[in-house]
Amino acid sequence: MSLAKPTKAQLLAATDKTIADVIAPHLRVLFCGINPGLYSGATGHHFARPGNRFWPTLYAAGFTDRLLSPVEERLLLDRGYGITNLVARTTARADELTPEELLAGGATLVAKVQEYQPRVVAILGVSAYRTAFAQPKAKLGEQPGTLGAARLWVLPNPSGLNAHYRPSDLARVFCEFRLAVEDEQA
Repeated sequence: MSLAKPTKAQLLAATDKTIADVIAPHLRVLFCGINPGLYSGATGHHFARPGNRFWPTLYAAGFTDRLLSPVEERLLLDRGYGITNLVARTTARADELTPEELLAGGATLVAKVQEYQPRVVAILGVSAYRTAFAQPKAKLGEQPGTLGAARLWVLPNPSGLNAHYRPSDLARVFCEFRLAVEDEQA
């Protein structure tokens, strides 16, 4: 399944839209992006821009048994995974978000975790995590504290704009995360 490519007008009209979370109670992992991009806003699906590496990374890391399309995002729930964002509104770039929006998003995420009780939360982007949770020295990996009762991890942002990580690097880090989470849940 593939998405129809949005027009320029549709992309512009997607500014400040929101996308419904892919969430359910007691997930194994709740993946938390920074915020949806305009392409995602125009299509209504998370990580929808073709250059975004979220879906290929999940597959390469063993979270899914095949490469899912953004239109199949709800299939993640059957596997015990979900998707939310720190900030709900769409922007062209994550750096358009204010520190106040990220802090408010952190509080909203805490409330979602308390309501849905995932076992693990994986925030996709260390800079956004540092701002949203006032942890300026945080590094990638498992964090020393929890988010509610959930273990908390910070993983690299899979956006194609994140040039620090090649696809193979993302796959390796996400696979290490998956193995650590599976070991704990076994």
